[in-house]
Amino acid sequence: MLAPERVFGTHCQSGIPPCQAALFVVHFYFPLSIMFRLPLSALTCLALLSAFPLHAANKPNIIFILADDLGYGDLGCYGQQLIQTPNLDRMAAEGMRFTHFYAGAPVCAPSRAVLMTGRDVGHVSVRGNAGTKNYSDPSSMRPQTLRKDEMTLPEMLKTAGYSTGIIGKWGIGELASGSEPTHRGFDYFYGYLNQVHAHNYYPSFLIRNESPVGLRNVVPGDGPFGQGWATVKIDYSHDMFSQEALKWIQQQKDHPFFLYLAYTIPHANDEATKALGNGQEVPSLEPYTNKDWTEPNKGQAAMITRMDGDIGRIFALLKRLGLDDNTIVFFSSDNGPHKEGGNDPAFFNASGGLRGIKRDLYEGGIREPFLARWPGKVAAGKTSAHVGYFGDVMTTLAELSGGKAPDDLQSISFVPELLGQPQKKHDMLYWEFHEGGTKQAVLVDEHWKGVRLRPDGPTQIYDLATDEGEQHNLHDQHTELVQRFEELFKTYRTENPDWPIRMPPAKKATPVKQ
Repeated sequence: MLAPERVFGTHCQSGIPPCQAALFVVHFYFPLSIMFRLPLSALTCLALLSAFPLHAANKPNIIFILADDLGYGDLGCYGQQLIQTPNLDRMAAEGMRFTHFYAGAPVCAPSRAVLMTGRDVGHVSVRGNAGTKNYSDPSSMRPQTLRKDEMTLPEMLKTAGYSTGIIGKWGIGELASGSEPTHRGFDYFYGYLNQVHAHNYYPSFLIRNESPVGLRNVVPGDGPFGQGWATVKIDYSHDMFSQEALKWIQQQKDHPFFLYLAYTIPHANDEATKALGNGQEVPSLEPYTNKDWTEPNKGQAAMITRMDGDIGRIFALLKRLGLDDNTIVFFSSDNGPHKEGGNDPAFFNASGGLRGIKRDLYEGGIREPFLARWPGKVAAGKTSAHVGYFGDVMTTLAELSGGKAPDDLQSISFVPELLGQPQKKHDMLYWEFHEGGTKQAVLVDEHWKGVRLRPDGPTQIYDLATDEGEQHNLHDQHTELVQRFEELFKTYRTENPDWPIRMPPAKKATPVKQ
């Protein structure tokens, strides 16, 4: 629960300190004839008790909007020059823009698992996409399924009296797994359970709660998860998610709610890319139709601008319903930019000058745009260099809502940073990635970065304070950091049988021509 100074502020708008403000509330509810008969200790208790119900009765609504494969440099407010994002740029101008906020992992499933649990990728159960088994086999998805003993954000928020909904992509629990959204704290779900199904923007069905709902699209030869590409395209899933979100917000307007709006834009339809050469599916290429760009690049830009427009519609609805001042909205992306749809991230400078893209443990693969807007609470136009990551969202939302997060998390609330108060810092952040063998990275003291690309490989050392682009490996100059980081790589993580430390596969020898 928020402390009194965070309820009233260090001083009220009238300049009254928080304790005096609380006593004013007591005076309002208790006649002087009763107050004069109470000892000072009782008055103090009444003052504090009266302060907290004010917050409890006015808990902020919470909306967390997550893009899919959006790069650090893909928004105008982060330096993008070619793609139009006026609504997200306005969100940054009206709220706080974080410059050093990190995803949970460089790919989808583990990053979302970190976000939902407050456990970093060295401790959460889901540490990669689809485990070590056959990606196309529905029975092999257990390694990509949250364990039931890992509390989720909506489970925590339910204990604080919130209605909870997820619209979009879940990706960490299949049907009948016990970790479908409606089994993990969400009252309502509409979207994709499976991340491969989510590749297809014109699917033949979506899931509402736990039931498939047919759409008008025709997808010949759907894969086992519903993936593929449509030959008849009518219902665009992103548009349906936006419409559903607007409807759900209106239905929840009279009580505190948490909406996790997990858009799939601008992820590629990988299956369409392989078959057609263009995976950036979007109903219209406007406003880029006449640009002298490749079709996939036009599609990439049009998708992002389309999402931006729908986010603008959400803000307009909040204002129309009178919810704007009591709703905190977050925006981010699950990992760095992709090049899987025929698009070129370098053309857009999608990583914003950082090294790497999706699947990299360099900054471009894990540092994300992160915005927070809460009128009257979060200072407008503020840029924050606070170093945080997805795991911090759990304790942050617990503090905002009055909920109780587990004690064994790698999570630090950044509510103080949002409200302009002294903020606790991370000693370290940790990532691992398992495709093609295990890769690991660590960030200590907010600027020393260690990256190891194979378990028996050298540890690269970068000083992000002077080298954000990670161009100068200081391995030879800082042997003490090499030893420290290599020890962390061995001892920090918990063992997970689905995600062991693995060497990269041996390269096949090239046959010698006789």
